[in-house]
Amino acid sequence: MAETEENPLEENRKQLLDLLLHKSSLKQDIADDCEKVFDLFKVAIKKEIEELQRIINDQRVRLSFHEKGKFEIHAYVGSDVLVFNLHNNVFRLPEYNPLWGTSYFNSDENNGYFGIIHTFNFLAESFEQNRIDDRGYLISRIFLNKDRHFMVEGKGQLGTYFRDPQNMLLTEDVLKIIVQMSFAHALEFDLYIPPFEFLEEISVAQIQSIGESLKLQTGKRLGFKMRADDTEIF
Repeated sequence: MAETEENPLEENRKQLLDLLLHKSSLKQDIADDCEKVFDLFKVAIKKEIEELQRIINDQRVRLSFHEKGKFEIHAYVGSDVLVFNLHNNVFRLPEYNPLWGTSYFNSDENNGYFGIIHTFNFLAESFEQNRIDDRGYLISRIFLNKDRHFMVEGKGQLGTYFRDPQNMLLTEDVLKIIVQMSFAHALEFDLYIPPFEFLEEISVAQIQSIGESLKLQTGKRLGFKMRADDTEIF
């Protein structure tokens, strides 16, 4: 007597259960752990600001931090503000990424799922004067997996020091280094004078607003993203 074929609905349900019990649980575990890491990140930011405050007595130098809810903190450093933001989703490394060819990711597909912490750089005055059209720039993304192995995509040293997730663990000491490197990058990233033609024409509304709050659109590059600042996306 031939074996009875399994009901396709039951087979589909088994696949759904497998996804819920494994992939969904994995993503939730990573998200929960990323929240804990972000709390440590906040502590590292605050301590670095407080240490700089202790050393620098010049009141003109901005040094402060402000929590903006559970998943965001603003660090004012000189003329800059760094916005650290924890994304509330978990992402899978794209199939085309060469890291899938390494033993670490080949051995366990789950190693390729990451939570992400973004770091954006704005001018401090953009926030202080509520210049909502001013631009900021993404300077780094920290990718953190289920075992706290991590990598960083970013500008300058942030994009060159932390590229080996197989051998890198995100410890509290590493977080402190990332904070210091983020501050340094922002301070070294200067305003550039825009082309004369950028302000060659101006509206009545714009000129009227200048006396109030200088609302001409401004950014760390005055609205111009330099091609040399581009980096390869993971």
